[in-house]
Order: sequence, then C-alpha cells, then structure tokens
Amino acid sequence: MQERKEKYDLLSIVGPTACGKTSLAVSLALAVPGAEIISADSRQVYKGMDIGTGKDVAEYSRNGVTVPSHLLDILPAGEKYNLFEFQRDFLVAYNGIDGRGGFPVMCGGSGMYVESVLKGYRLLPVPENEALRAELEQKSLEELTAMLAGYRELHNNTDTDTKKRAIRAIEIEEYYLTRPVEERSFPQLKSLTIGVSVDREIRRERITRRLHERLNAGMVDEVKSLLDSGITPEQLIYYGLEYKFLTLYLTGAMGYDEMVAGLEIAIHQFAKRQMTWFRGMEKRGVHIHWVDGSLPHEQLVRQIKDMLYD
Repeated sequence: MQERKEKYDLLSIVGPTACGKTSLAVSLALAVPGAEIISADSRQVYKGMDIGTGKDVAEYSRNGVTVPSHLLDILPAGEKYNLFEFQRDFLVAYNGIDGRGGFPVMCGGSGMYVESVLKGYRLLPVPENEALRAELEQKSLEELTAMLAGYRELHNNTDTDTKKRAIRAIEIEEYYLTRPVEERSFPQLKSLTIGVSVDREIRRERITRRLHERLNAGMVDEVKSLLDSGITPEQLIYYGLEYKFLTLYLTGAMGYDEMVAGLEIAIHQFAKRQMTWFRGMEKRGVHIHWVDGSLPHEQLVRQIKDMLYD
C-alpha cells in the first residue's frame, strides 16, 4: 500500500447524478486495503435529508462489511454549508485517514467541492455584501448563471438552481477578486480521478426511475417531517431540486403532478450542468479518466485498480 500511496494521495470518483458513482466508490473501497470514503456532496452533509439527497447509506455496507465514510450527516438540516467549510472538514477527514495508514476515496457530484480539493483552492470565509445582493436580486437566474460563467476561476459550488444560491456564488467570486490567495493554504494532492459516465438516454431513464422510486420510498414525508420540525419553507427551498419542489407542493404553491414533472426536468438539467462542470474541470487542468458506468462493477474495479497500482 505504501508504494501506491507514494503515487497517489487519493482516489476521486466523480460524475453526474444517477451515474452510479457511490456504488462504484464502495466497490473500490472494499477492494483497496484501508480505503475510507469522503463524501463531496453539498447536501448529504445534512441530517434528516436522506431520500431527497440520494444518501443511500445502505450502500456503504455489504456482506457484513461497512466502509468507513466521512462528511455525511454532520450538520442539522436548515443550516448552510459552504466551500470554505467543506475544505476544512475534508482536510480533517483526509488527515485522519492518512494518519491511520488508510487510503482516502473522495466521491461526489458537487463539482466545485471536488475541484477545490483537486486544484488546492486557497479560500477564505466570505462575508455578506448587502449592496451587491440587492443589485443582483433584480436579475433572473439565467442572467446570474451567465455572470458566473464569466469568472476565470470559480470558488463556489455548482448547485446554483435557485437565485439565492447563484447570488451567493457571485458574492463569493467578487470577494475573491480583491483578496490575495496567499492568505490561506491548501495542500496539493495527487489524485487518480475517475469520471463515471453513462449514455445520456440511460442517464435520463435512471433519473426518471430513481425519482419515482424515491417518491414511493417516502420522499414527500421526509420533507413534510423537516417542515414539521420547524425548518422554514425558505430554508428548504434554498437547498434546491427535491427540497425546493417538494416544499412548493407541500405549501400549496404547486400541484403534485406539476411538482413531479417540474422536478424531473430540473434534475435532468442539473445532471447536464454537472457534466458541463466536469468538462470544464478538464479544461482547467484536472485529468479525468472516464469509465463506462454501465459496465459491471467487477470489471471497473479491476480497471481502476490497475491504474492505481501501475
């Protein structure tokens, strides 16, 4: 294992929603001695947000063996989590695994979280800018997204499917334009980065099937329970996608069929944005080895282990 660790500091498994990256990461972790998974998902950090985020905690246990995992269920639902905090928590998890002689496997679809680690972004906490927020509030989500695309190096996460998240992302970028990156350090880690890709039509079919499976599994009740616990509709809408649409349904702003149809479209659009982000990561210097997620895991595990050990 020492020889392998001298070549790579970690293994990263990335890809869009419904590509099967979590299941593959667990299969790899079970095949690599001492492997532990660090989640790079901006919403799976929250307790009680399980079905809607696709946390799939049962995936981490197979045949009586549980793969250690990190950065899942670390915050109460209703709070906000940012990239600066993710980097801090990632390093705690990474250093702990490394100190135990283990091997870290980062897995997630939040592209900016992944990129912040792979490119060693040096970040600072960013205060609110009320004047900028008021100015940006006048713009549409499409206009805000176009503004984000114009920044040379992004420091926010990609889940900008609501105006509030997009405005916060721009607020972060504007702050960093006037701050020297030398004010904070982050280690340069050498990663074997695996991208899990599936044919677009297969991905669309998986997204549709998984959405209905989650609805049947109690996703509406999960969101209702969060609202009943005192979390406000605005707080849940902030998290976007499932929590946005289900909250709108539960508060009477949207009918059930309208909610399901709108959410399905939004998830498809989100998966497309994720792939656009990962392609952009490649242009920014992150080498991603793409594998076919529709292949049997046994075959993919052998293929990726060969890359790790060679």
